[in-house]
Amino acid sequence: MLRFDDRVAIITGAGHGLGRSHALLLAERGAKVVVNDLGGALDGTGASAGPAAEVVELITKNGGQAVASTDDVATPEGAKALVQAAVDAFGKVDIVVNNAGILRDRSFGKMTVEDFDAVLAVHVRGSYLVSQAAYPLMKAAGYGRVVNTTSPAGLFGNFGQANYSTAKMGLVGLTKTIGIEGARNGIKANAIAPIAWTRMTESLLPAEFEARFTPERVSALVAYLVHESCEASGEVFSVGAGRVARVFVAEGPGWKTDDLTPEAIAGNWESVMAEQPYVLSASDSMKRML
Repeated sequence: MLRFDDRVAIITGAGHGLGRSHALLLAERGAKVVVNDLGGALDGTGASAGPAAEVVELITKNGGQAVASTDDVATPEGAKALVQAAVDAFGKVDIVVNNAGILRDRSFGKMTVEDFDAVLAVHVRGSYLVSQAAYPLMKAAGYGRVVNTTSPAGLFGNFGQANYSTAKMGLVGLTKTIGIEGARNGIKANAIAPIAWTRMTESLLPAEFEARFTPERVSALVAYLVHESCEASGEVFSVGAGRVARVFVAEGPGWKTDDLTPEAIAGNWESVMAEQPYVLSASDSMKRML
């Protein structure tokens, strides 16, 4: 059994849904957990200490160790306070699972700047701020695990979610960069693109999905990714209904000429659009241009 004895985990958005499931599983397997949740509505308005406190109560009732946090991860002060809460309670931070998020869905033409900024603030800014606040502690310890929560909407796009899709794809870049920079200090970062029945998705998914797309079927992957035995870093994984798959951004073979004109591109468009053989890294892409 993969256990987390003596590991300290911060999980944001852990009062409901996926975050709650992550917190319960890691605590069950020995982790000391900081359960962070602002306790607001799906659109980010309002606040309540109840959701985080309820999860902590459930963990402690089952013999685990946990403390609650209602700090706002979208602010530098909130992110620092959250990490400090982990240090004050348990002395360190080994794991950060960035799960907090809100929804403000509107079609692109009707989306307001406020709706766009609010979603990016929680998903992207929050993940950045919490990870960065914990990073020095992980670096000093020579060990750390970060899991960010992207989405199929970010990877592939989705109607009515320009703000959410932008935020979620931004998290892919953040994940890959943390993975690259953290490697020398034993810090690994990965992202999950989950499909699960939660309060955030219950109005979007068919009712028959509820029994199959449970949060627990996502948390199993999160637990593996934050375990010390996992060697993956800088990767993205689709997960839902018991299926796990690697997702990657790839570049096709392309077409090259020394006399590049719009007309030449148009005449060779099939080669430009070809998919095989593809490359997976920026360095390999550069080699093909030389």
